Amino acid sequence: MKKPLVAPKSELNDEELQKLILFYNETLGFCPNSIKTMHHRPRIALAFIEMNKAVMENKGRVTSALKRLVGYLSSLTGGCRYCQAHTIRAAERYEAQDEQMENIWEYKTHPSFSDAERAALDLAIAASTVPNSVTDEIAENIRRYWDEGEIVEIMGVIALFGYLNRWNDSMGTQMEEGAIESGEKYLAKRGWSVGKHKY
Repeated sequence: MKKPLVAPKSELNDEELQKLILFYNETLGFCPNSIKTMHHRPRIALAFIEMNKAVMENKGRVTSALKRLVGYLSSLTGGCRYCQAHTIRAAERYEAQDEQMENIWEYKTHPSFSDAERAALDLAIAASTVPNSVTDEIAENIRRYWDEGEIVEIMGVIALFGYLNRWNDSMGTQMEEGAIESGEKYLAKRGWSVGKHKY
């Protein structure tokens, strides 16, 4: 794309947008351009942030780090390079193990992943595939390790990134320097690049 479908809204003199920026400065170290784009219709941006908070809230065993790795594999499956970089950066900031981030592509066999984590990551890929490929086998396997509330948390992450993948890839959202830095650190060796998200 020659330019984003819609340019991010400027934060100058916008108190509401300033609050959103502060929230994301804590979670990512910067406010995503996707939020600034959504903020052309503030209710969309605010509703998205509330959904994000609800989905990423810790309720027990589904850790912040695992949620970000689920988001990463969902975004990898969906093909959104913007979201891939954001989720790996968030995984790093929420203390995912370096060994897991560096071997996420081998999660099925790498010893740094538990069987419960593998079941969640299998669901992330199957639920993010178009057409959907969640089977009885995948469903039975995730039920073996996670209770219903935990499965809802995991599916919440997958669905949230389904929205973000569509939003950012279609908008051609410009990638921020912090996201590029994390993408290059953890993902470039496997062929990741900024792609359409740099202008």
